[in-house]
Amino acid sequence: MGRASARRPVTRVRAGVVTAVRPDTVAGEEPLEIRVGGRPLAVTMRTPGHDMDLAMGFLLGEGLIASGADVAAMRYCVGRDGALDDDGRLTYNVLDVTLAAGVPAPTAQDARAFYTTSSCGLCGKASIDAVRLRSRFRVDDDPLRVAPAVVCALPESLRAAQRLFATTGGLHAAALAGPDGELGAVREDVGRHNAVDKVIGAAARAARLPLAGRILVVSGRASFELVQKALMAGIPMLAAVSAPSTLAVDLAQEAGMTLAGFVRGDTLNLYAGAHRVTALPGAGG
Repeated sequence: MGRASARRPVTRVRAGVVTAVRPDTVAGEEPLEIRVGGRPLAVTMRTPGHDMDLAMGFLLGEGLIASGADVAAMRYCVGRDGALDDDGRLTYNVLDVTLAAGVPAPTAQDARAFYTTSSCGLCGKASIDAVRLRSRFRVDDDPLRVAPAVVCALPESLRAAQRLFATTGGLHAAALAGPDGELGAVREDVGRHNAVDKVIGAAARAARLPLAGRILVVSGRASFELVQKALMAGIPMLAAVSAPSTLAVDLAQEAGMTLAGFVRGDTLNLYAGAHRVTALPGAGG
């Protein structure tokens, strides 16, 4: 299978002088084609690993399935369809999803809209309206309450759990946490939206949706797409190390989600749903 990291030669330069020439560890990046019922649906650049979680989370985030039960099977493709390399070895870069009986298959229009890159899961969308999907779960009445200190500690906990980042310095990460700050499974990827899909997909495959009372922690910025993915999984709070976008804030406010950005050290900015962070003026708890 494709490797999550690999060694590549690097020339190190300081003050215009070569100081070393030696192998370095870099993050893996390979294309993954997701098919549904044998038909191509999407291509994303991702870090190999947890591909079935990624596919499940992607389908859920796009509203094509409602839960893990909507997927009957997933398998890597083989044969004369690009799933073998020049030496005849399986690439693990083409994954076919079989939907459960009665689950509508994606349309041809869906397939044309879903060609993505590792940096922007919205690339190729016809308009913002096309991705403002209606979640099957409500989060506005979720009773989650969390202390500020717990939220502030989440990024450091996430970083400590990033095994691949420690060796490559080039991967995003996402995880789910409870109100006590304890992290569940951590997923890493070159694409922030892929890392989120992997985390949510793992939960869907374990039949844990909706993810009520949970916090989605991400290592980068909070985009509209990440807020949407959280909503589609029923997650009431998103905490990001970096900044949110205007659309991310608008969607979080509209849905009743708590959105925290610039969560660093002992500080955080609350852009929506401040009532869920306790010990604040006007907050519940």
